[in-house]
This record gives sequence, C-alpha cells and structure tokens, in this order.
Amino acid sequence: MRARVVVGTGGSLGSLAALHRAAAEARARDAELWVVLAWQPPGGGLGGRGSCGLSVLDGCRSVAVERLREILGTAFGERPPGVTLAGLTARGTPGAALVDAVHDPGDLLVVGTGSRGPLLRALAPSVARYCVAHAPCPVLAVPPSPLQANLTAVRRRNAWRMPLDARELAR
Repeated sequence: MRARVVVGTGGSLGSLAALHRAAAEARARDAELWVVLAWQPPGGGLGGRGSCGLSVLDGCRSVAVERLREILGTAFGERPPGVTLAGLTARGTPGAALVDAVHDPGDLLVVGTGSRGPLLRALAPSVARYCVAHAPCPVLAVPPSPLQANLTAVRRRNAWRMPLDARELAR
C-alpha cells in the first residue's frame, strides 16, 4: 500500500496553508494526498435531541462534498498538486474524522494550528491537540501565516473603527 499524507481542511486561510504544506510533503514522499473535510448535521445527528431525517443528512453530505470541491479549486485551481489526490468528506468532529482517516503508522497527518485567542481556546477544543494525542502516525502541525495574523489585526481595527498608523505596516 502506498504511503499517504492526510490533511484536514475547512477552507480557512490556515487550513489552506496546511493543505499546501501537505501537498509539498506528499510530493517529497511520493505519497498520495488525502484531503478530509469533516461535517456534522444540525442538532447532532441520529440519537441526539435534535436528530434529523435522512433527507437532511443527504443534503448535509452533498453540501460538504460541494464545499470540498470548492476548497480544492481555490487551493489548486487548474493546476493539479502533482500527486495522486483523494477527497473525503467524513461525518463527525474534525479531530476524530482526521484520526479515523489515518490507517497506517507510516502515514503523515497534517493539521493547521490556526490562531486561537483565549475565548476560542475556552469554547472549542483544538483539532491539532486532539490529533497529536490520538493519531497512530506522525502529526505535522502547520502554524498560521504571519500574514494571517496581520490580516486579523487589520480586520479588528476596522471593526472597532480604530485609525491605522502606516508606520505599523512597515514592521
């Protein structure tokens, strides 16, 4: 069986950076690139308090497949990544879906770490930490781009209508 590089994506800037890094790792290892998009139905799915019918689940799955196609189109455009590419939509939480997608200790799991402020750390578990703790293979955690942090800071300034000092851009 051929080695695989498994990467999670959601379409954020951080996950696109992880996707490009995973493609580079797959080329370097002569491995297949498996791109995973996790999805969950509204209300938690079957057995939950707000479980939904099969038609809703089929609709959610279809939306996830289309979203994955859009993400791959955004990431690679008309140029393929230069490796065998497989897309997988998986029902479940992102961390569990990624760990379940890894089958062999020789695989590589690539995750974006994202920029997480104190509020987000308190409310949502870290996918990267989950993968590091549970994956049966090496995990490569890709930090967010410094440009992403700058973009977030500019958006925050704009939201609060704070003036921008041009000298800060030169740093």
